Amino acid sequence: FTDFLLDQGATRFLVLDGSLTPRQAGRTVQRLLEIETYRLLALLALPVAREIGAWLHDAEEELATMVDHIGEASSPADESRVLGELTRLAAKVEHSLARTNFRFAAARAYHELVMQRIGELRETRVSGCPTFHEIMQRRLLPAMQTCKAMAGRQDELSDRLARTSQLLRTRVDVEVERQNQELLTQMNRRAHLQLRLQETVEGLSVVAITYYASQLVHYLAKGGAHLLPQISPELATATSIPLIAACAMLGIRRLRRRLQQREDAAH
Repeated sequence: FTDFLLDQGATRFLVLDGSLTPRQAGRTVQRLLEIETYRLLALLALPVAREIGAWLHDAEEELATMVDHIGEASSPADESRVLGELTRLAAKVEHSLARTNFRFAAARAYHELVMQRIGELRETRVSGCPTFHEIMQRRLLPAMQTCKAMAGRQDELSDRLARTSQLLRTRVDVEVERQNQELLTQMNRRAHLQLRLQETVEGLSVVAITYYASQLVHYLAKGGAHLLPQISPELATATSIPLIAACAMLGIRRLRRRLQQREDAAH
């Protein structure tokens, strides 16, 4: 018999010895001591659960506000600010998990030991008195359910933070992809303009090569005038200009095609 009330720092039990052997009496007393010890150890988690209960409510409200801010964010600065707040809240949740997980896990283990020791007593009902099992179901189980609920809320909050962070990161990635697409479009436009400029430069190169090569032909024609007096230097120069221009253009195109083939082979 016991009332589970503390009297001068101890709980009193009355064991009626109805022809118990010394071994049976010892096992019975040991189980009673273990039941009370493990019950008190399990209840150590209840103040922790009450402490984090109010904090969890505030953290859940803060997370809901952050989700609203994600939907209202209209610039990278807003998204960066919300991401910083999410990181700060996630750090708090992880700190709380690290601080309380051991206590809640220990409470579950001690509660299982209490119920196991009660089962080993093989109780039978005495008229007018509740059994140990009924007392634990009415007084200890609600405390353990409270601890279990707080632990579950912490885990759920951590998962929600992870999903929200992933959502924000996805939104940031989409924005980065859009910016990259715009940058690639601009680079493509610049490459197209550069190609046009290069073609213009190639045309000017053909003109320059033709001019200098025709001057060389003109000087050669002057120098060889005594060998072929019937051909004037001006006629030779005029005749060579189309040939020189065609050769220069074909040479430049061939060189460009060869460079393009090397670049394609490298990729």
